[in-house]
Amino acid sequence: MTDSESADDTEGEEGLTYAETGVDIDASEAATKALIGAAGEFEGDYAGLVDIGDQYLALATDGVGTKLLVAEAIDDYSTIGIDCIAMNANDLIATGVEPVAFVDYLAVETPDEETSEDIGAGLRAGAERADVALVGGETAVMPDVIKGLDIAGTCAGLAPKNAVFPGEAEPGDAIVGWPSSGIHSNGLTLAREAVTRDHEYDDPFPPNPDRTIAEELLTPTRIYSEVLAPLRASETHAAAHVTGGGWTNLTRMGSYRYEITDPFEAQPVFEFVQAEGEVSDEEMHRTFNMGTGFVAAVSEADAAAIVNDSEDARVIGKVTDGDEAVSIRGLGLTE
Repeated sequence: MTDSESADDTEGEEGLTYAETGVDIDASEAATKALIGAAGEFEGDYAGLVDIGDQYLALATDGVGTKLLVAEAIDDYSTIGIDCIAMNANDLIATGVEPVAFVDYLAVETPDEETSEDIGAGLRAGAERADVALVGGETAVMPDVIKGLDIAGTCAGLAPKNAVFPGEAEPGDAIVGWPSSGIHSNGLTLAREAVTRDHEYDDPFPPNPDRTIAEELLTPTRIYSEVLAPLRASETHAAAHVTGGGWTNLTRMGSYRYEITDPFEAQPVFEFVQAEGEVSDEEMHRTFNMGTGFVAAVSEADAAAIVNDSEDARVIGKVTDGDEAVSIRGLGLTE
C-alpha cells in the first residue's frame, strides 16, 4: 500500500473489518467507559497515578491479546513475555513515567514446564529491554475457565510530579514519531483471519521467504524506554503509544486535528495483511500502527532537539485547531 492509495483501491466485497472478525473497537471502548464509570474515575489516561508525596506511583496493566494464538499455532512462546512487558511499559512511558517493576499473571488450562520456561525467558528479555525488575508473578491452573493459556501483567513506575506529561496537546505543537517494530500486539484477530485465508502460519512470508508468516507476526513489540529522557528534557505536552484503535489513539492527546504529513513507512507485514484480507486503508489505520509505534506532541521549538537526541525519531506532523480527527495518507480518522 502506498501513501497515495485510497480505501477504494483495496476494499473488496469481502474485505475484512476488525468488528467482523470479532473485535468491535467502539463496543470495547463503551464497555471500558462503563467499567470506569462504575468503579470511579482515576487519575491518568494510559496509567493510573497515585500521589505519594513528591512523586507519582503509576500502574498500568495489559496483556498480549490473540497474539498468543499465533504462538500456540507454532508452539513458540519465546517472545510473548517481551510483548507483555512492552504493552505495559510503553503505556507508562506515554504518561512520562519511568517503569521500574513488573509482575505477571499466567493463567493456564494445563501446566506445561517447557511453555512456562519459554514465557519466562521472554519476560526476562523484556525486563532487560525496559530496564525493570521482575518482582514476582502468579500461575493459575483453571481448566474450567481457560482454554490454552493467557498472560497479563502489571507494570509499576515512578515519576517526579513535574516530570509527568500534562496529557493535553496544544495547537502548533510538532508531532514527533518513532517507528514500530512491526505489528506489535494489537489487531491480531484481524491479521490472523486475513493471513490464514490462503496460508498456514508456517508458510514462508512472501516479502521475506527466510521467515515464516508466524515469525513475522510474532516480531516483539518495541519498548520505547529510550524516548523518555529526551521528552522529559523538553516541553512535551502529551504522548501516545499507538496500540488498539490504531491512529485514532492520537485523539487521546486532546480534541484537536492531528495532521500527519510524514509517517514512517509501513512494514511489509501490513501490506501482506491488507492484501490477504482485502482490508480498506481506513480499517488498517484504525486497527494497526502502520509503521509508527509512538508519538509525542511537543513544543515546535523543542522538536529538533528531541529528534537529535533520538536515534530514529523524526517530526511526522503537527497539531492544529479544527475538528477532532487524524489526517494521514489521505484519510480522515475519527474515534
